[in-house]
Amino acid sequence: MDSFDASAISAPDLAARIDPSTLRNRSGGPLYLEIADELRRLIENGEVSAQTRLPAERALSISLDVSRVTVASAYRHLREGGWISAQRGSGTYVSPTGSMPSWGSLAGDRETANLEFVNASPSASPLLSDAYGVAAEKIRDRFTLGGYAPSGLFELRESIAAYYRGRGVPTTADNILVTSGATDAIHAVLATFTEPGARVLVEHPTYPGVVELVHSLGGRCIPVPIDPDNTDEFVAAADRAARQSAPTLAYFMPDFSNPSGARLPLGTRRQLSASMHRHAVLTIVDEVAADLSLDGSPDIEPFGAATPDVATVTIGSTSKTVWGGLRVGWVRAEETLLARVAATYARRQLSVSILDQLAAIELLGRYDEVRRVRAEASRTARDHTVALIRDQLPDWIFRVPDGGLALWCSLPDGIRSSDLVADAQSQGLLLAPGLRFGTGYAFDNRQRLPFTRSLADITSAVKILTRLSSENTPTPAVASSTPAAVV
Repeated sequence: MDSFDASAISAPDLAARIDPSTLRNRSGGPLYLEIADELRRLIENGEVSAQTRLPAERALSISLDVSRVTVASAYRHLREGGWISAQRGSGTYVSPTGSMPSWGSLAGDRETANLEFVNASPSASPLLSDAYGVAAEKIRDRFTLGGYAPSGLFELRESIAAYYRGRGVPTTADNILVTSGATDAIHAVLATFTEPGARVLVEHPTYPGVVELVHSLGGRCIPVPIDPDNTDEFVAAADRAARQSAPTLAYFMPDFSNPSGARLPLGTRRQLSASMHRHAVLTIVDEVAADLSLDGSPDIEPFGAATPDVATVTIGSTSKTVWGGLRVGWVRAEETLLARVAATYARRQLSVSILDQLAAIELLGRYDEVRRVRAEASRTARDHTVALIRDQLPDWIFRVPDGGLALWCSLPDGIRSSDLVADAQSQGLLLAPGLRFGTGYAFDNRQRLPFTRSLADITSAVKILTRLSSENTPTPAVASSTPAAVV
């Protein structure tokens, strides 16, 4: 196991996360078990990530104001339960959640998979073909040129800037960097601002790709629980986490978050943006789902519009409204910040496809129609999925999202997402386990189900899940000191 300090948590930081009201106030149990229970709770809910190096026994005992023997006993109890492990000469670490493939490899080959429901990526917009037809004609005029546009074609950057101006955010082409999709944009931003040991606030649950990227850059994700029905508490929790953990970055999806479907109201997002700015936290705002309102709810002021421009970097793309195969994304930022991101990006990418950029220009010129067509198709698919689950899987609990591309379901007691995903794969249905949307052992009782495939495929997928659920006899949840198995 890597003992890199970027994955370490200090004794004061860990002690601050332990609820003092739970210690010394219980009757009948030794103090070391209470501390062990608190540490296990932090690991389960992702506040302390897998493979994090824990503080030395003596340091934690000082921060908790308990004896070293008490902390040593708590650590021993967790080691016996498989939650942590001691590495000779290196320290004590939270046990990994298991050997899981990268997020990108979970779906395999979508062209050959029977039912691929890993990625919440819809089929191509019916407007895409005409846009490529126009682009194919226009690209002829560029054949005598070199074929590179390091920051993106000026016409495309201006079209994206006009999109933001239409949303009330003053923007010029100089505020836009075109990238090969949203993930490329996120990677460029994180690679620019994530130094080894950096802490990044993330929603919990969140997009798995971000967790992987942060860890690959030597940073550590600090999870902030989000409840779509109580977004005000999310602001308070993010403020506390910023005070306790001193993060340098935050990654949020304020509009139809993946996978929870949460959408921050105007007042809430203003408070959250102001809080992050006050703590000197640069906020990365992922807006890939911002244009996916399905029930006609009005657009909300973009996150960060009311705070200084240097406090926010925004990510956007055409992947969800148009098609994932149209590899056009972008970063919107204040010019000084953008220059740093552009320098990072130039080291790994000379240019985005000129043909794709020309097609994107055509689509942004008809973007209201693009949004309307996508919303109509997604609303039909969502309502179809909701009706099927309510009829065939009544024990699955979920909140019907106002937008986005997936349902985030609570599974019945006794059913683990990791087991369900493994069984479904044997039936030709590919899903992402709930564990992948957290930073630790959380969400094995949750399952994301995208409604981005055809109605027939959705029907087939729910049929498989119904059969698997009926074959699995749920057993009452029993408290255990052993981590859940991971597929």
